[in-house]
Amino acid sequence: MGAMHAAVHDLDQARHQQAVFLDVLDRTMEAVRDTGESVALIGELASAAFGRDRGTRDIDLFMRPASAPVVLDALEAAGFDVEVIDDHWLYKARKNGIDVDVIFRATRDILFDDQMAARLSDVPIYGRSLPVVAAEDLLVMKALAAGEDTARYWYDAIAILARHDLDWDYLSMRARQHGARRICSLLLFATSVDVLVPRRAIDGLYDLISGGGSDVG
Repeated sequence: MGAMHAAVHDLDQARHQQAVFLDVLDRTMEAVRDTGESVALIGELASAAFGRDRGTRDIDLFMRPASAPVVLDALEAAGFDVEVIDDHWLYKARKNGIDVDVIFRATRDILFDDQMAARLSDVPIYGRSLPVVAAEDLLVMKALAAGEDTARYWYDAIAILARHDLDWDYLSMRARQHGARRICSLLLFATSVDVLVPRRAIDGLYDLISGGGSDVG
């Protein structure tokens, strides 16, 4: 009987935590929309839309540098606690134990540019239609940010490759801009775990790398 009560308690707690998270998510997106700034989700919520849901309970927003102070002010006005973490790339807001990262420069100085803005789409996440960067942009961000302590990002990128129909020309262009070696490595690794990748996508990046292209990633 004790085990049953514990299981019910755990279920109730999980439901409560989910309700808190969704309330903060709704408040965040309402504040963002009211600013009129172009903002999209990246991070784990975007991964849940395009690849896999790891159940992470934080919110990562990506935007132009000029938009970040506007969004941070809007979140503060909506009752969030706010903090400037790093003027180069990150502000943070918090409410009810949920972190909201206001990101305006991703790993290797990836910026929210016009091409990225043009490819934003609203996708269903937890019963809500929310703006998310293109799957190709998210894949590049995840692959470039992966490291010894963030190996999960690499597998988030693999999940996007496995489960989403990609624009390979656009992905190649982004890879050439930000890290052809890293993305070529990701594509080769994906084939080793039976993910289908067009040969031309790998060959194009490999030719750039072996030909002494300017990419250093």
